[in-house]
Amino acid sequence: MPNPSSSNGGQLSVKVDNDACTGEVYLHGATVTAWQPKGAEPVLWLSSQSAFDGAAPIRGGVPICFPWFGPGRDGDKAPAHGWARISEWAFEGSRDLDGATELTFTLSRDGVDLTYVVTMGEALELVLTAHASGSDAVDIEQALHTYLTVCDSRQISLSGLDGVEYVDKVDGATTKTQDGDITITGETDRVYLKGSDVTVDDPALNRRLVVKSQGARNTVVWNPWVDKSAAMPDFGDDEWTGMVCVEAANALGDAFSLKPGGSATLAQRITVAPR
Repeated sequence: MPNPSSSNGGQLSVKVDNDACTGEVYLHGATVTAWQPKGAEPVLWLSSQSAFDGAAPIRGGVPICFPWFGPGRDGDKAPAHGWARISEWAFEGSRDLDGATELTFTLSRDGVDLTYVVTMGEALELVLTAHASGSDAVDIEQALHTYLTVCDSRQISLSGLDGVEYVDKVDGATTKTQDGDITITGETDRVYLKGSDVTVDDPALNRRLVVKSQGARNTVVWNPWVDKSAAMPDFGDDEWTGMVCVEAANALGDAFSLKPGGSATLAQRITVAPR
């Protein structure tokens, strides 16, 4: 059974190697950094410049944004995307599930108990449950900030969001409506106002990545393009061509309050299909 062991930067991670896939999850941020079905190309993208210092968030994989997204609804929250992705999580154990491996991680802070269940097999399943354990309500924004590997972001298309309104954060938070499939033609930072299933069509890798979500009112699509990539110290200048983020989220106007004793679950499921 998998157990934490030393990995990049001496940080502890749990490695999975079963009949269906290989994968890795760091205790820092409970960040899933790898999932690769046997015989397939890697599905999750990880920057070659990512810090593994136990302080900064890991750049790539699936960082957990919680309990706010970006700087929060009022723009005054720090650190960016909340504390979950830079906290040390506890590994509670693993079990085998019909050829897949289930890992469970927990974190408690600020009146919230978080449980994160990661299942790696022919699919990657991520289930984040927040429970308000204190006496006060908890305001929540959240996202599974999934970085997907693509051959060339300029050649892919994303379907599943046609006709959906979105907040274009590159264009002054203007609200627009998606027309057809999404293509990456410049810096892209959009919060779609619907939790949708998205298919990433990648002709160069001859595959489709199918990303399904539950408990999400939003879908975020992000690619930093040229200038923003160059400005980030933990992101290679040219690495933007190899990734796109498709995130299950509850953010901006879809943030919510969790009453004492209440729970909420956000989930994402990723599979690989041929074109």
